[in-house]
Amino acid sequence: MKIDKDSVVSFRYRLRDAAGHDLGSSDAGDPVTYLHGHGSLIPGLEAGLRGRAAGERATVTVPPDQGYGPRHDAPLQRIPIKRLLGHGKRPQPGQVVAVQAADGTRQVTVVKVGKFNVDVDTNHPLAGRVLEFDVEVIEVRAATPEELAHGHAHGPGGHHH
Repeated sequence: MKIDKDSVVSFRYRLRDAAGHDLGSSDAGDPVTYLHGHGSLIPGLEAGLRGRAAGERATVTVPPDQGYGPRHDAPLQRIPIKRLLGHGKRPQPGQVVAVQAADGTRQVTVVKVGKFNVDVDTNHPLAGRVLEFDVEVIEVRAATPEELAHGHAHGPGGHHH
């Protein structure tokens, strides 16, 4: 079966930027599992996986406009430290942290830390970067009616209820 809309896909990846710097991988845990065609991945990666089958390996190059968008100048914002999700330790400049925003959880980069507030760069840490994903498709299957109704994959690596 080839990856198409409403397929449940499991894959492993290694992510690098255009200069070859390692940015992460799925090697340490379960493969990534998602429902194809429902906006679960950045658009460029989802498009690069379309039409592939289990066992295939590929390198998918994702330009910024199909990834995390361009970098914007002057995106600094001051927020209370207590708004940082999982803020058990005092954040440090350069650290990527999660904050709850009106449109959901966002990753931001700490620029300056004060007593009660932090100044953060609201650009996504990967904004403005060309990304290269080395992917291996592990499994492709048809989504269940329940997965389609919920809009996401269930089971190992997917969403659990």
